[in-house]
Amino acid sequence: MQNEITDVGTPSITKSEWRVIIAASLGAVFEWYEFFLYGALAAVIAAQFFSGLDDTSGFIFALLAFAAGFVVRPIGALVFGRLGDLVGRKYTFMLTILVMGGSTVAVGFLPSYSAMGIAAPIILIALRMLQGLALGGEYGAAATYVAEHAPRGKRGEFTSYIQLTSTVGLLLSLLVIVISRQWTGADFDTWGWRIPFLFSGLLLVISVYIRSSMHESPAFKRIKSEGKISKAPLSEAFGQWRNLKLVLSSLFGLLAGQAVVWFTALFYSMFFLTQTLKVDVSTTNLLVALALIITAPMYIMIGKLSDKVGRKPLILGGCLLAALTIFPIFHALTKYANPALAIAQEKAPIVVTTNPGDCSFQFNPTGAASFTSSCDVARRVMAANAASYSTSDDVSKSVTTVRIGETVITSPSLKTLSAAEAKLAELEFRTSVGKALSQAGYPLKADPEAINKPMVLLLLVILMFYGAMALGPMGAIMVEMFPTRIRYSAMSLPYHLGNGWFGGLLPTLCFALVAQNGSIYAGLWYPVIVAAASFAIGAIFVTDKRNCDLSADD
Repeated sequence: MQNEITDVGTPSITKSEWRVIIAASLGAVFEWYEFFLYGALAAVIAAQFFSGLDDTSGFIFALLAFAAGFVVRPIGALVFGRLGDLVGRKYTFMLTILVMGGSTVAVGFLPSYSAMGIAAPIILIALRMLQGLALGGEYGAAATYVAEHAPRGKRGEFTSYIQLTSTVGLLLSLLVIVISRQWTGADFDTWGWRIPFLFSGLLLVISVYIRSSMHESPAFKRIKSEGKISKAPLSEAFGQWRNLKLVLSSLFGLLAGQAVVWFTALFYSMFFLTQTLKVDVSTTNLLVALALIITAPMYIMIGKLSDKVGRKPLILGGCLLAALTIFPIFHALTKYANPALAIAQEKAPIVVTTNPGDCSFQFNPTGAASFTSSCDVARRVMAANAASYSTSDDVSKSVTTVRIGETVITSPSLKTLSAAEAKLAELEFRTSVGKALSQAGYPLKADPEAINKPMVLLLLVILMFYGAMALGPMGAIMVEMFPTRIRYSAMSLPYHLGNGWFGGLLPTLCFALVAQNGSIYAGLWYPVIVAAASFAIGAIFVTDKRNCDLSADD
């Protein structure tokens, strides 16, 4: 068994230790930069590669393509985890950065939908999957490498720099995007968006240079010299119950909650501001970047604190706080980011009266489904306007009506209409809805002068602090759960199942829930429920092995 060792008062980080941290962390920053570019440019990507779809379906499709990179991350975790446990941590670093960098540069050169047709989004999704595979191998290598170099009593602090890389990577991507927007101006949405992707070529060269100087971790070199390397790390990690139960408890008791909290803070809040509250992209990026700068040091502070009080209380504390306060925080975002919308929702509530049997679930990942019923058209148009509404069921109705204040509008059914007639009917309905929303005080976009930027910034900082609590100690607690011979494989798969599936699919699922339910806050039920469940499971089944002996074989 791994025996717990108390904090022995280790000295400050030495130069050699800093080299280890920087070599692992800087490469990870570059990889996260490349991966997050797509998330920050989701709206532009939707216009470039999914222009054959309507706005709402196109944006959901773009989010799904973003999620596709996360879906394949567990596969990358298995492939590179096995490689890392068989041949070493160092060599996986070089391979993952080459795959990630190459696929990202390729996105910068990829022709748009208008130039290539359906081949463009297919190739884009394939490149996203390559990015996901590479990142699936990146985290386990970096966290394992740094932890196996860290002195006892400072493992939480050392690995917190790895946790910080994702935030720094996102910040770097936002800064490059802002600079590119300023430089290209009105041409950014046409061709300027390619610059951040092409810039990653320079980052790739720097990363390869840095990682070429890295040495293998002492823990892996020891078991290799002793002939104790696992010959079948995957079957040992996931085929033996004593290890599998650790994998399951870490996935559902730690990582699922951490993922939804962190992705809500860093991504869904950004999408909510731009797509739902109609805050301009530049203002949103600036506020998110400032919040990232403010909260970045918190990862290190929380990592250090976890060396003293344990990892589990901080991670589960972040999950619990988020579950309890996400709803009021997002209501407050509406109030302070788009006060006119908040007032309109209160004074002129919207009610959609429909026959529930006429309604479909508004989720179209392939773009092939056809939503033509009266209810579907109404929901699609309301979602496109980011208009929050309540639903009144009436099984006797053959058509759906939308009441905005005192105005009632009938939604058309497109089932029996030709393509041209359907397009015209929906356009007329959209125009009528837009006019009624305007008359009722619903703004087309957030007024820049009315945005309470300090309050929006404060709310973003609070959300990101929850994310730092949940993510900061994660590298340390995951490394400490598994023995050296299978550590890379065993910790990588649950980490990427949690962050790749529970977290990566969050924006797509949340927007689909909003379209289905009608409330702009409906999507928040997903992170709230998952975070609360993770808190309960983690409190019961997860054991905190703070500062255990990483050289132990079991």
